[in-house]
Amino acid sequence: MASSPFDPALFDSARAQAARLSAHFIDGQWLEAQGGTIPVVNPADESILGHIPAGGAAEVDRAVAAARRAFENPAWAAMPPAQRERLLLRLADLVETHQDELAALETLDNGMPFMASRAMAVGSAISAIRYNAGWPRHLTGDHVPISVPGNWHGYTTHDPLGVAALIVPWNAPFAITCSKLSAALAAGCTVVLKPAELTPLTALRLAQLVQEAGFPDGCVNVVTGLGADAGAALAAHPGVDKISFTGSTATGQHILRQSADTLKRVSLELGGKSAVIVFPDADLERAIPGVAMGIFGNSGQVCAAGSRLFLHEAIFDRFMEGLVAFTQRLKVGDGSDPSVQLGPLISAGQKARVMGYIEAGRAEGASLAVGGDAPSGPGFFVNPTIFIGARPDMKIVREEIFGPVLSVMRFSDDSFDDLARKANDSIYGLSAYLWTRDLARASAMAKRLRSGSVKINGSGMDFALPFGGYRRSGTGRENGREGVEAFTETKAVMIGWTE
Repeated sequence: MASSPFDPALFDSARAQAARLSAHFIDGQWLEAQGGTIPVVNPADESILGHIPAGGAAEVDRAVAAARRAFENPAWAAMPPAQRERLLLRLADLVETHQDELAALETLDNGMPFMASRAMAVGSAISAIRYNAGWPRHLTGDHVPISVPGNWHGYTTHDPLGVAALIVPWNAPFAITCSKLSAALAAGCTVVLKPAELTPLTALRLAQLVQEAGFPDGCVNVVTGLGADAGAALAAHPGVDKISFTGSTATGQHILRQSADTLKRVSLELGGKSAVIVFPDADLERAIPGVAMGIFGNSGQVCAAGSRLFLHEAIFDRFMEGLVAFTQRLKVGDGSDPSVQLGPLISAGQKARVMGYIEAGRAEGASLAVGGDAPSGPGFFVNPTIFIGARPDMKIVREEIFGPVLSVMRFSDDSFDDLARKANDSIYGLSAYLWTRDLARASAMAKRLRSGSVKINGSGMDFALPFGGYRRSGTGRENGREGVEAFTETKAVMIGWTE
């Protein structure tokens, strides 16, 4: 039976386990650090949870070689699709069995409140693995009618790309890791995973579960280290066939440049500055908490966070009154406290970055409706913050903050084209959110918004739908058929015969 939520023994156990997760996982073996180590910090109290190896080119070489051997080994390459499906489903079952333990590790490592870790991090991870487990038996090609003279049969196949490098961010590490990993394995690839050095613990625990599930050695390898060392070595490695990266736009651009020499296949899920539009007919009882948690959930450290709010003037005062009141009720603190809704930011550097944007908002003339400060004491906390009177030219409106900061702007009876132009006025295009009861209006606006996803009257995610962005929000798509096929190449086959 799983431990009950917030059982102090659960977090004591997770702390003890964190200290033991201190090695690379390569070719089915645990390899201790050969050089320096990196401390793993609890962002809620700044305590040291443990240390991980500071891996680099040597460890990446070893991991890529192991992944290549596993990819070419008949134990994996010739494995029937149904067996790959069973392995993934076994992994999902193991994650579910250990969900409280994994959620506690994520809370200690990342800072998100335990119930969010359990639902968003671990619950989403289980859903992603089970969804992708169905694809090995459904990655079919097409029968293609052939017009050239003679007798021909034409068809296509989706062949696995080979060795996939998965480079995962710190904001939702376990869910993103499991989504990428299960898609790559479903496609028949083998994997080298580089978790963020700030949040490596659940990736290392996942490697133990992968081994327990029965995957052949070398199919999944985990190398820890700094992005500038291990991440850069992976991006440039000639033995890597595919890179799947989630993180900042600047890092994504750097990875794209590093991968150019070998023309690796690259998927990039990058930054966002998502617009939220609330029309006067919106259901405010749903829209107010939806808008608030769309930016303050995970303390704003979400690429798809709705950080630019366009609010119709007819409901502006009423909506803002409710939004401020809701925000003031949110409790900020250590995620192991069951009454906490918002945890810390990930690091001292991220806290300083967010506070710098808040100061910039003040300096450029925006007005604080709530927040703008940080709690006293240890931990990298920032209180949820709302600016009104924001303008499109302000830094807080144009740049991704990646923190709990919302910029609010009014609109009146703009045409669909004018309103879409304001919402699209960004270098990003990851997500957009509409709140209205009028589905004709919602459909008309959705067509005009230049973003990879549009959510109407909510902000959920389903792994059957592709996810990715326009413009500087990235290239390619994750999730759905497209997310698995991103780890494949399409092969065309023509068979000719004479009668």
